[in-house]
Amino acid sequence: MNLWQAFKMAFKSIAMKKTRSFLTMLGIIIGVASVVIMMSVMQGQAKKSMEMFEKLGENKITLYLWAWDGGESAQRVTDYCLVLGDYITGITPNAEINDTVTIQYGSKTIKTNDWENFDWNSGTDPWSTMLHVYLGSEQYGICNNYKLAGGREMSYLEVEKGLPVCILAAGAKEQLFGFTDPVGETITLNGDPFQVVGYYKPMDIEYRPEMDNLIVIPYTFNRTMNNNYDMNEYAIKARDAQSTVQAMTRLTAFLNGMFPMNADGWRENGDFRVSSNNSAAENQQKASMMQSLVMAAIAGISLLVGGIGIMNIMLVTVTERTREIGIRKAIGAERSSIITQFLIEAAVICSIGGLIGIGIGYVGTMIAGKLMKDVFEGMILVPDTTIAIGAFLFSVVLGIIFGMYPAIKASGLQPVEALRAD
Repeated sequence: MNLWQAFKMAFKSIAMKKTRSFLTMLGIIIGVASVVIMMSVMQGQAKKSMEMFEKLGENKITLYLWAWDGGESAQRVTDYCLVLGDYITGITPNAEINDTVTIQYGSKTIKTNDWENFDWNSGTDPWSTMLHVYLGSEQYGICNNYKLAGGREMSYLEVEKGLPVCILAAGAKEQLFGFTDPVGETITLNGDPFQVVGYYKPMDIEYRPEMDNLIVIPYTFNRTMNNNYDMNEYAIKARDAQSTVQAMTRLTAFLNGMFPMNADGWRENGDFRVSSNNSAAENQQKASMMQSLVMAAIAGISLLVGGIGIMNIMLVTVTERTREIGIRKAIGAERSSIITQFLIEAAVICSIGGLIGIGIGYVGTMIAGKLMKDVFEGMILVPDTTIAIGAFLFSVVLGIIFGMYPAIKASGLQPVEALRAD
């Protein structure tokens, strides 16, 4: 018997018992569909998370600094970052003015941190609409991954001399100017005029809407507009991934020297924390990988149950076709021919089940994407071809593995005993 004949017999056997064959395939169908849907959803979530990290900016180091000596330690850290020019391209304070700031342009008046007058019944998130005023350096855009849509960044002299200039993020520009180009226009902050020198492109980060709703002014206004509060947060931009690691290592060592631990395990003169988007992105990838493995294991159990069903039904098939096997062996059929026939039949059943499972998986993935539209906003969730092919091949291999025992059992029947079977 050649392979073509074996395939024909397999399809004929399946067609003769359609209901039983379908029920046998059901475990494989559910298992493959589960693998495709679960892995696709996990991949979509991981991709969405990585998109957020990409928008926040790669190679960005965030430094939180709490020093008891006011701005002296901050200046020492800034000077040290300038020494690390081989690894670092920029550093900026990233401090929000916490007091309410009244912003005016023409007839428009908007207040920052205006929690008392916010309409909590509007159904909107205050962070998606409320404006914020931040203190930064001329490197604010570079360090925080903003791209200019028009105008320019603040200059070094404007920051050092405390000149009244500002840059608008996309949301602030839209609220104050709509579609009008704001460059060269003047807005007032608490009655003081500030000239708009540039504006940024939208960041569109789903969980960080405030990043598009800010106005950046020189950090030298900290004394006059922010009661000279300590600026505790700094954004630092490294040249590349390797430079990020080097810069974090050296900066941490420098800060450990500035704030040594005492005998009680507490730092003297202050505290600090150094982190990077790269580390957060790597942790997110590891977490997503673990979740994917867990989901795949759960779906694999369904496939395993389906494989046991294949073995069970193939054993029943061997029993039903004992006489046929005896006749074939009596006229000279080899054991390998019998084994091949039953393995092909098991593989065909799993292949058909796998294909149906992939189809259901594709439909199920798209339905999951629609149901989870808040999570996958702006993303069309489609299964990865590699996942679909992998699930299909796994189902076929599973059929061969679980079909092996029935096939060997069938090939081992003695012709005389097989011919006597009813």
